[in-house]
Amino acid sequence: MASFVQPSSSPHLASEEDEQKYANVNWEELGFGLIPTDYMYVAKCKQGESFSEGKLVPYGDISISPCSGILNYGQGLFEGLKAYRTEDERIMLFRPNQNGLRMQTGADKLCMTSPSEEQFVKAIKKTVLANKKWVPPPGKGTLYIRPLLIGSGAVLGIASAPEFTFLIYVSPVGIYQQTSSGLNLKVDHQHRRAHSGGTGCVKSCTNYSPVVKKMQEAKALGFSDVLFLDAATGRNIEEVSTCNIFIVKGNVVSTPLTSGTILPGITRKSITELARDLGYQVQERDISVDELLEAEEVFCTGTAVVVQAVETMTFHDKKVKYMMGEETLSTKLHSMLTSIQKGLVEDTKGWMVEIDL
Repeated sequence: MASFVQPSSSPHLASEEDEQKYANVNWEELGFGLIPTDYMYVAKCKQGESFSEGKLVPYGDISISPCSGILNYGQGLFEGLKAYRTEDERIMLFRPNQNGLRMQTGADKLCMTSPSEEQFVKAIKKTVLANKKWVPPPGKGTLYIRPLLIGSGAVLGIASAPEFTFLIYVSPVGIYQQTSSGLNLKVDHQHRRAHSGGTGCVKSCTNYSPVVKKMQEAKALGFSDVLFLDAATGRNIEEVSTCNIFIVKGNVVSTPLTSGTILPGITRKSITELARDLGYQVQERDISVDELLEAEEVFCTGTAVVVQAVETMTFHDKKVKYMMGEETLSTKLHSMLTSIQKGLVEDTKGWMVEIDL
């Protein structure tokens, strides 16, 4: 976890310009944990109305009714995206409109009012700009952005809340999974993460706490994370706890179909396009555990993990090892994606959105 820099007995007197440029953080030890920043964005709306223009407030605790929809019935969504500082000091966002559209889909599923795509992106820009000194130096990390949409109004009976709050906070982060090699995953053959008709296809707050116990159990046994199977058959792979998964065999790249139980990841969507650019055939389909164990290469994608190779997979007592190294597809895709995000190559996809400083 990142730590704040402690002043020495003879502190360096930074110029006013330097102090404004970067927050006082030890960027070399940046992990994936919360570092409170200066401001957060808050907007509210009543049921049946539209969101008013939100405002920036100092980062801190919020007041909410104990009878709120989020606390009693889990009526809430969240998103995750990042801001990047380029070598020429621009601050960029990666496909923020896609997060806004995904929040709208989730809001419809949970009977909530969502901000428009335009308001979502505008609010993200405003929040990042207010916290620009917390965007890490180039190559030292990213600014993680967490938009929340919650039922904040009081509701005793099971119903949609009468008021909603759209809130955004940010934190500088480093690498999500600190590992010198690849991920070491365990296939969970008992617990099911999502069911048809449920909330697996949206970023509902209720999706994540049920998998924590399985994650903890796996990590206690030395695994990095858990891969879940489908509820309908128990034979097909779906998601890792916080990211999508791909398998590679020959010139074919396959990933589970987002047919109602799998979150349509924005990194997942981008990686499928980049893989096609490299000449691979990309398939979105059902993938059995047997196919997973026979794959040549496996990797995960997500906002936090970006693109990360899987080194081993364990199912019951069988453990398989996959290709690793500089020649793998995951390494090439990671380089292609991060080069676009960091502004190291031309963005021919139109994925990056610059924040005017």
